[in-house]
Amino acid sequence: MATSFNPFPLLSAADDAPVHQGRRAALIRSLRARGIRDEKVLAALGVVPRHLFFDPALESQAYQDKAFPIGAGQTISQPYTVAYQSALLGVVPGARVLEIGTGSGYQACVLLALGAEVYSVELEPTLSARAGRLLARLGARVSLYVGDGAAGRPELAPFAGILVTAGAEGVPPALLRQLAVGGRLVVPVGPAGGVQRMLCIVRETATEFRREVFDEFRFVPLRTPFGPASAPTT
Repeated sequence: MATSFNPFPLLSAADDAPVHQGRRAALIRSLRARGIRDEKVLAALGVVPRHLFFDPALESQAYQDKAFPIGAGQTISQPYTVAYQSALLGVVPGARVLEIGTGSGYQACVLLALGAEVYSVELEPTLSARAGRLLARLGARVSLYVGDGAAGRPELAPFAGILVTAGAEGVPPALLRQLAVGGRLVVPVGPAGGVQRMLCIVRETATEFRREVFDEFRFVPLRTPFGPASAPTT
């Protein structure tokens, strides 16, 4: 599987050896067996070197379909979740996409491999800085920002897609306002400490939104500088 361009021009053969590629191929097979059918999404996950987002001591576990802690109370999402959200977002090449919750930078790289123009917001400066160093090492062109994810990036709007990688108690209204007409917001919504239902909200007109509800997941909470994010659900 291959994308139509190289999202990681500085990735060396030493950094992505045949053993890593083999483990990644096995992961893709397992995701397909679990029901992920979007071949473009599977191809994108197939080129992102997930092992580089891990501490070297945990590298052998990088292609397990599990979430792992990355510090600051955050995790790198399990590949199935990344694939599921990416498929719902429906990225097309050249689309402007806003990610809420940079974390390790892994999801941002999957969006980049899908051909998106990626902007990503992270509340924790240390995580954003760490992700920035790895993305620079890969030559990955992702614009990173430190700030309140629930507020989005209004100065960069509108976006064709907005992807929230943490569990929100409600849909942040600011993110709805920053969607382009025809754009999609993918966000897990549910009570703090509980499970969330994955929502896909499509902006059909300047004032009308269509909401679809999908499967249950469990994410770390979406936080703002003032604590857990809580907003009215549309």
